[in-house]
Amino acid sequence: MSVFDAPLTDRYGRVHRDLRISLTDKCNLRCTYCMPAEGVPWLAKQNILTTDEIERIARVLARLGIVELRLTGGEPLLRPDIVDVVRRLSAIEGAEGLLRVSMTTNAIRLDRVIDDLVGAGLERLNISLDTVSPERFAELTRRDRFDDVVTGIRAAQQSGLRPLKLNAVAMRGVNDDEFCDLLRFALSFDAELRFIEQMPLDAGHTWSRAQMVPGEEIREQLEREFTLTPFGERGSSPAEEFLVDGGPATVGVIASVSAPFCGACDRVRLTADGQLRNCLFARTESDLLTLLRTGGSDEDIAMMIRRSIAGKLAGHGIDDPGFLQPERPMSAIGG
Repeated sequence: MSVFDAPLTDRYGRVHRDLRISLTDKCNLRCTYCMPAEGVPWLAKQNILTTDEIERIARVLARLGIVELRLTGGEPLLRPDIVDVVRRLSAIEGAEGLLRVSMTTNAIRLDRVIDDLVGAGLERLNISLDTVSPERFAELTRRDRFDDVVTGIRAAQQSGLRPLKLNAVAMRGVNDDEFCDLLRFALSFDAELRFIEQMPLDAGHTWSRAQMVPGEEIREQLEREFTLTPFGERGSSPAEEFLVDGGPATVGVIASVSAPFCGACDRVRLTADGQLRNCLFARTESDLLTLLRTGGSDEDIAMMIRRSIAGKLAGHGIDDPGFLQPERPMSAIGG
């Protein structure tokens, strides 16, 4: 029996079909909940996966059953060959046809490359935006780039890529007074807003559950101005979705901490330096980079991937007394 003959399943029966690839750990923002003002030490250039290496790993994972692929960072648009990356990955054949390729971005520089990305096969975009106030944006990100982000969102709207999603991290004392404003902003761009509970993935390890805005509170705030109706089957999706004022517009809440969806998780993560992670909060990684560069075969790569997934825990364990935050911040893991 070949290593490729069975689905990529863990010991809890979860079949893995979704691959997240971080293309770089670098970012052109310095969001306060992600990294310190001076940034964090960047990965050595020689340790960043080449495009050939990314494509090879993706092909192996496609043979193992991956059907969807999301490009993340840092900020993926900082990768000079981003269009070529999208073109090559979207040409990979999976179990259900060509891989579906999407991207999470802060939208800075998006207007310059959106047409080429669509032409290369990009299917969907998630754009990160935590505030609709230019002044607050500059304070939160430590960069005065709000207008650039809006320009990118407008370019995404005009591109016709749908669904177009905006992601907002909910933060107490930072943006918890503008949840409704964020929703109105998203609706004005024909975008679906996704609120995300703040998770313990900051570089400074200062996250506090007491300061987190839980999903239920987000929904209560939105319902002061909008009628929200539960919508659709969640499946493996992280977001609980609601119709806004009867639809067709929707809003989602990703309650990763207060209402974890680990039981349906189907994700595998690949860092920019070639480390495979079976969970966003994993404390261990599998070193595909070294295996690639020491002559490992596709079968060797597949076996390392299977071993990693076999060791996946039942859940992220944030509520466990012994929970330890991952050493890597979100910028180095990838979203």
